[in-house]
Amino acid sequence: MKKDLILVTIIGAAVGLLIQPILVNLVAGSPLLQRTVGGEGVTLGWKVGSLFLFLILAPFALTVGYVLNKLIPIYQFTKFAAVGALNSFMSASVINLLSLTTGITSGPWIPPFAAIAFVTATTNSFFWNKFWTFQAGGDIKAAETAKFYTIATIGAGLSVGTVSVVVNYLRPEAIDPKVWLNVGALCGIAASFLWNFFGYKYIVFKRIEAD
Repeated sequence: MKKDLILVTIIGAAVGLLIQPILVNLVAGSPLLQRTVGGEGVTLGWKVGSLFLFLILAPFALTVGYVLNKLIPIYQFTKFAAVGALNSFMSASVINLLSLTTGITSGPWIPPFAAIAFVTATTNSFFWNKFWTFQAGGDIKAAETAKFYTIATIGAGLSVGTVSVVVNYLRPEAIDPKVWLNVGALCGIAASFLWNFFGYKYIVFKRIEAD
C-alpha cells in the first residue's frame, strides 16, 4: 500500500501539471470562469492550487478504494481509474497544447490532434497498467504489446470518432469553441474508458490474472 501511495501521488502531481494548458483554454473561452478567477486569467495561485489539489486528491481516492476493497473488489479498478485519469489529462493536455500553439479549435485538424494525443497517452498507459495496475511483470513481449495496442486502437477509434463528431458537429453556438473542445475531449475519454479496462484485464493481461 505504501508503494501504491507513492506512485499515485506521482500521478496526482503529473495531473496537476497537465491540467495547466487545459485551464488556460477553458478560462480563455468562458466568461464565467474569467469572473471566477478575477478576470486575470489563470494566475500562479490557481496553477499552484490545482497542483496541490491533485496531490491530495489522488492518494485520498486510492485510500478510499483500498478501504472499500474489503467489501467490494474494486482496488484494481481504482488503480486503473488513477492511471486512466493521468491518461485522460495527458490526452486533453496534448489537444489543448496543440490548440494553443496553432490557434485551431475545430475543423479537419481535430482528428490528427486527437490521434497524437492518443499515441502519447496510450504509450504512457501501457507501462503504468502493465507494471502497476495489473502487475504483469517481466519483459515486454511482442504478443502482449500487440494485444494492448489492438484494444487501445479500438478504444482510440471510439475516442477520436466521438471527439470529432462532438467538436465539429454538435457545438451549440452559445458555447465558446475553446470550452467545447474540452467537452469533446471528455466525451471521447468516456467512450473508451470501460472498453479499455475490460480489454486490458481479460485479454491483454489475462495470463497474469490466472497465475
